[in-house]
Amino acid sequence: MRIVFAGTPEFSVPVLQALLRSSHEVVAVYTQPDRPAGRGRKLVLGPVKRLAQRQGVAVMQPAGLKSAAAQAELAALRPDLMVVVAYGLLLPQAVLDLPALGCVNLHASLLPRWRGAAPIQRALLAGDDQTGVCLMQMQAGLDTGPVLAVARTPISPADTGGSLHDRLSALAAELLARELDALAAGALPATPQDDSQATYAHKLDKREAAIDWRDDAVQIERQVRAFNPWPVAHTRYQGQALRIWAAGVSDLEATATPGAVAAASREGIDVVCGRGCLRLRELQLPGGKRLEAAAFLNARRVVGDVLG
Repeated sequence: MRIVFAGTPEFSVPVLQALLRSSHEVVAVYTQPDRPAGRGRKLVLGPVKRLAQRQGVAVMQPAGLKSAAAQAELAALRPDLMVVVAYGLLLPQAVLDLPALGCVNLHASLLPRWRGAAPIQRALLAGDDQTGVCLMQMQAGLDTGPVLAVARTPISPADTGGSLHDRLSALAAELLARELDALAAGALPATPQDDSQATYAHKLDKREAAIDWRDDAVQIERQVRAFNPWPVAHTRYQGQALRIWAAGVSDLEATATPGAVAAASREGIDVVCGRGCLRLRELQLPGGKRLEAAAFLNARRVVGDVLG
């Protein structure tokens, strides 16, 4: 097959690597335009673009795919298939219809659960016990197309947004590599999604990472894991933002104002929540390093302080 790949962030890279190792030809890579970043606001090349350039694959970076010119450029590549992974731009119907085998997407959830932009974090926040990757035939709707293949993975109590991101990225590459030849042969059955079971994984907002200590300790612990490594759950401590990188539900029973520090030891800092207590294990103050609780407590007495 002549394959066009479309993806932008680090999550997409293993899938592109799998395609480049396959017997099929990647004729071009589509990725979002370079963005300014850092204090100097210099243009930064995305992970997918860097890989494509190293491999000598043509890179296309249109601002969108709705124009006749952009669609003509894509048509000139004569693709049999377009593989999309976290591209970040909508594909109009004319583009979906262009490749002989259409466009397929690798989505990091067990569809129809968690359609949308942030399925990894939403699964963690909801306390799901498993997730996975779906290979899906793309339609005009948001992640609504029929599912061609699925790979599943359990969500462990230690998983964070970062660990789950990396595992699902690798799983997506494995799934596509395993099913690519069957896809080329048209041998993958398409299973329609049950729209009545759909949930929406809306885009992350930094404001969601602010801890409300009136919440249940179980829910705040999920928040800490889901928002690691971004945007990182945080609270207020002595007038400063305090980032919480790791925490667990404590077995301490304490009655006090939510946010009050009830106990502190080398194992962690126990904070009263609306229900139960949360044990803070790794913390970071502005301009400082991430510290284990034992190091954070050096020269600090926090018992009796109120966070938030």
